[in-house]
Amino acid sequence: MKSKSIPYLDQLLELGKLYKVDELKFYAKSKKKLTTSQIELILLKNKIRLPEQSYNKKKIAEIKFKEQVVTNILITLFLITFVISLISVRPFIKTVTTEIKFTYVAKEYKSNFKNEDYKKISKTELSNNKNNEDGNYIGIDTQITLNLFENLKYDLKSIRLGQSVKPVYLSKLPKDLKKIKSTNKRKDTFIKIVMPLILSENEKILEDRNKLFRILGKQSNTMGEKVWLKRRFKDYGIKGEDIAELKLRMDIVPTSIAIAQAAKESGWGTSRFALEGNAMYGQWTWSGEGIEPSKKDKKKEHKILKFPKLQSSVAAYMKNLNTHRGYSEFRDKRSKIREKKQEVNGLDLVDYLYNYAQTGSEYVKTLKIIIQQNNLNDFDTSILMNSSRSRSLTL
Repeated sequence: MKSKSIPYLDQLLELGKLYKVDELKFYAKSKKKLTTSQIELILLKNKIRLPEQSYNKKKIAEIKFKEQVVTNILITLFLITFVISLISVRPFIKTVTTEIKFTYVAKEYKSNFKNEDYKKISKTELSNNKNNEDGNYIGIDTQITLNLFENLKYDLKSIRLGQSVKPVYLSKLPKDLKKIKSTNKRKDTFIKIVMPLILSENEKILEDRNKLFRILGKQSNTMGEKVWLKRRFKDYGIKGEDIAELKLRMDIVPTSIAIAQAAKESGWGTSRFALEGNAMYGQWTWSGEGIEPSKKDKKKEHKILKFPKLQSSVAAYMKNLNTHRGYSEFRDKRSKIREKKQEVNGLDLVDYLYNYAQTGSEYVKTLKIIIQQNNLNDFDTSILMNSSRSRSLTL
């Protein structure tokens, strides 16, 4: 007696029941009719082998091939996305790694200083350090500073060749900087101390300048942007919300000029004003807290403005050049350079700083000599490492 042959479709349905395929149960409940090819595909997805008497092997093979092609395309797209992500995230990883390195070195040097050199600090200095605005930094001597720079491989030769500047921010100048016998080494040390501070302030100004032009490029501004603009007008001492004047004032001071003036006004970091009050630029005050000059005209009641840390001195100096009427020619010339799409260069602007000192043109000549003899123009294009205002080494 011949065994009754079971139709192929019934075989497929029996396989579905046998392996408890939920999709087939769902379609059965919904009373939806499936084609043989659809049932075969569902079984194959559930890794169920089909009966050998399949009349649709060719079609199933085609379906499987299409599925494989789609899978391969998706995998390829994923790999491309992954590679692009790695490339874009790499700078961030480098930044974080650098930040960790600088944070570690900062703690190490602060710890070493407290343990080994505590006795070198007078009670007055300790008291001053406790009163610092963030309470998290102390003065360090020259040898520790030199060791720090050496450990970080922070040298000016590499920077002149295009390497970015280490974001090492000292809050005070070493009080024994004069002990470095080599004039060149003493100057190099001073430059290494002040350059990150100058670049940091310039970076803040450039961030604001870029934001200003983004706002001006919009047809309408948000309330937050309008408030930001009002604050900038106030910061730069502009009345009447004069946009053209704000563009003139909101710009950088060339690094070469800022270093040269700091060197001239502070005696390369050795003057009493610089050491006692972080006053690197010799700014006068008639009302604020200041240091009394030992030799001054009795008719003049000014003092030398003092600051809680070196960074504050740099910020005040740049604000002075960007707001005081005595430097309007300086700002005008800088604006003209910008209009020509050229880099702002120290030697192009130094001629317009004759109002900074009573000696006028002689003062300008001195600044030019300092810039040229020490090749400070090399630093006008220097940038900070990871120049996105990352966490930096602050001492």
